[in-house]
Amino acid sequence: MTKLVEPPAVPALPGIRFLELEITGKCQLTCTHCLSESAPQATHGTMTPEDWRTVITDAAALGIGSIQLIGGEPTVHPNWREFTELGLSLGLHVEIYSNLFHVAPDWWELYERDGVTLATSYYSDDPAEHDKVTGRQGSYARTRSNIREAVTRGIALRAGIVDILPGQRVTEARAELESIGVTTVKTDRVRAVGRAALPGTAPALDELCGGCTWGRAAVLPNGDLSGCVLARGFPAGNVRETRLADLLGGKAWVELASRIPSPRAACTPNDSNDCDPASTPSCDPQ
Repeated sequence: MTKLVEPPAVPALPGIRFLELEITGKCQLTCTHCLSESAPQATHGTMTPEDWRTVITDAAALGIGSIQLIGGEPTVHPNWREFTELGLSLGLHVEIYSNLFHVAPDWWELYERDGVTLATSYYSDDPAEHDKVTGRQGSYARTRSNIREAVTRGIALRAGIVDILPGQRVTEARAELESIGVTTVKTDRVRAVGRAALPGTAPALDELCGGCTWGRAAVLPNGDLSGCVLARGFPAGNVRETRLADLLGGKAWVELASRIPSPRAACTPNDSNDCDPASTPSCDPQ
């Protein structure tokens, strides 16, 4: 049994309800707009399994009720199921943000557990158009099949569609998802982060919806703490050097929050691609 680091004895942090854990940069897909620029040849980053266990334990101690495993594709990380089980054992809600390109048969039982939900991405009802976005032939068929399986099993699943290509069949994609039985479908424009950014351009805060740091935070594969995975260009410290409680209560975090543009009325950040969350509940600052 792995010995866990003793969590800090601190009260719950007001407002922080949702923590995104970007546990890997690896992904089977190479989406044209991927914010983390993930790909099959990418790495899991410098965070060790013990580092992630410490963050999850600290999140529970801080009263952060929900975590999200994301990437890249989180299920390619060798410890993703362990992290899920740890979160559940600590009373956390765990969301797996997966492209659903591959689901091993024995994963469904974990997805069906109380406290676990799924989120995924969808781009078109046209297989060729969907696969053009993901960069992987056959991704439409495999993702659609696994969405149907999740719905059949009664697994809570939400989907996000990013409008990327000229004339993209976004409306038709939504209709197809709803016909399958997906009841929560959000759409958004592509954000100029990662592969979607113009070459040579610096990260810009105005690409954010305004929800970053409002009830949410993210830890990246290198341990950087940011307001969300989209705000990766504006770190407020690193969990490998400083405990999560100290970072979230620190000066750098306060300064970052003060720089984030005012939240927009309809807050759906980069909702949603294979690399980031879609319309998480914590996005609403009210």
